[in-house]
Amino acid sequence: MITNFFITELNNHDVQELWFQQDGKTCHTARPTIDLLKDTFGDRLISRFGPVNWPPRSCDLTPLDYFLWGYVKSLVYADKPQMLDHLENNIRRVIADIRPQILEKVIENWTSR
Repeated sequence: MITNFFITELNNHDVQELWFQQDGKTCHTARPTIDLLKDTFGDRLISRFGPVNWPPRSCDLTPLDYFLWGYVKSLVYADKPQMLDHLENNIRRVIADIRPQILEKVIENWTSR
């Protein structure tokens, strides 16, 4: 998934200023995964075992863990995609449709707690 979809999709965009942040799950921090992400993002990788170490269950991941992933997942799987192309198109569409106002509201609600 990461090499066939994520990295391929990133090649279509300017990622020179983009930071990548992930949680500390074992599958996300396997040596080949971290090496690939370091090659792609350099010192702009925030992850366990990455250049910027981010502890698992960090409070800074809360909006991602408790809102964004569930929100995206619910919309991506709403029409029960059966084929990989359909799933990829849903992911692209849902991510593209996220408006800055939604993210601002999430951060505002999170910081007020």
